[in-house]
Amino acid sequence: MAITTRPSAPGGGASGAPAGPAAGRGTAWAEGVERLRAAATTEPGRLRIIGAVLAALVLLFGVVAVWEISGRVTAAEDVVGRSQPLSADAASIYRSLADADTASSSGFLAGAQEPREVRQRYEKDMANASRLLVSAAANTGAGGESRKEIALLGEQLPRYTGLIEQARANNRQGLPLGGAYLRYANEQMSTVLLPAAQRLYEAETGRLYTDYDEARGWPLAATGAGVLALAALVWAQRRNYLLTHRVFNHGLLAATAATAVVLLWLTVGQTVARSGLGEARADGQESLKVLNDARIASLQARANENLTLIARGAVLAEDKKSDKYDVDYAKNMKQLDAGLARALELADDASGRDPVAKAVAGVAQWKQRHAAARESDVRGDYELALPQVIGGKGQKDSSGASFDTVDASLEQAVAHEQKQFTLAARGGLGALGGLVTGAAVLAVVGAGAALLGIGRRLSEYR
Repeated sequence: MAITTRPSAPGGGASGAPAGPAAGRGTAWAEGVERLRAAATTEPGRLRIIGAVLAALVLLFGVVAVWEISGRVTAAEDVVGRSQPLSADAASIYRSLADADTASSSGFLAGAQEPREVRQRYEKDMANASRLLVSAAANTGAGGESRKEIALLGEQLPRYTGLIEQARANNRQGLPLGGAYLRYANEQMSTVLLPAAQRLYEAETGRLYTDYDEARGWPLAATGAGVLALAALVWAQRRNYLLTHRVFNHGLLAATAATAVVLLWLTVGQTVARSGLGEARADGQESLKVLNDARIASLQARANENLTLIARGAVLAEDKKSDKYDVDYAKNMKQLDAGLARALELADDASGRDPVAKAVAGVAQWKQRHAAARESDVRGDYELALPQVIGGKGQKDSSGASFDTVDASLEQAVAHEQKQFTLAARGGLGALGGLVTGAAVLAVVGAGAALLGIGRRLSEYR
């Protein structure tokens, strides 16, 4: 019997199945691995692999260092130029609103002929609050808590000013309805505007602290990559010495020096930056927060002191016996005392302590004068109590004069701490100056030097 065979397909196996793309890729990969293994069995081949690995490690270190330091520089720049100014502006919005409320009540107490300087102070406060709201809206990102509070303040501020104008118009005509309008305006300020301003301040301060943390975070990946690259370069030079008994390879030595410089620069720069930003936060921002809170408490206390005379017992506290505004005044003064005590603890130089100490003395004097005015008011002598609160031609030692002393002292303290913050934060940012560009350049130089050093060894085999 004849036996027949089937011809195999061209390029196929005995079964006739064609070789697919996967088989081709597998063959190419296997050939590449085999070539690499063969190259590693000779010294020139091993040198080429070592050179490629060293250059790659140095470049990797440079890339990671540039990436991490760029993020920290951006965060530090935001602390100095964006988030801290926005936090300060939010605090200024709160102060301006509280001071406007205080000025409006002071002007109301003065009667139909409102003092020009009081009116100008109110208008200046409202203009400042409006300007800062516009600035905050332009610099705050879309969405988020800050945007919502800015919108609420922008909506409610005209309503408040309208109530104040109605109170002022009725007061000029001698109508008692003016006091009701003023109390309602104060309620709107206390329950709507100031809480919104407080939430805005907290949101911006939270973003400031986030930027702080990002700027002060240690670049762990870059540090690890730098140590790895440096260790590999040291190993390569030791290997070279053991094989050739030559102490130095100029290329590898230059690559090691470049890598060490970047690693040292990174370590020192980040350490100094962390120190500067930490000082800005601990000695500057924390003091600013305490002083801002103390100043706000003083403004609220002054407004409540004025409203005590305006309401004349018409608004009762929760116990249905005490005057609401007098009770609120006492709470505000306790907050002010606590804030000033804390501010004295945080003050780290005479320029910071002196205005706070002056404010403490002013508060003590304010309490004494308020007690005297309150005694006159409770006794029914409104005509005597009024100048004791707002001052006048024959009454220079008023509680209002004491409040002005406290407010001016706190303003001076805030300005000093703001300056201290700016100096410390800019010092921290300056420590990172040039590091991004320097790391990139030195990494390229180091990688090139490593390749040249290995190339010098390879030339000995030709």
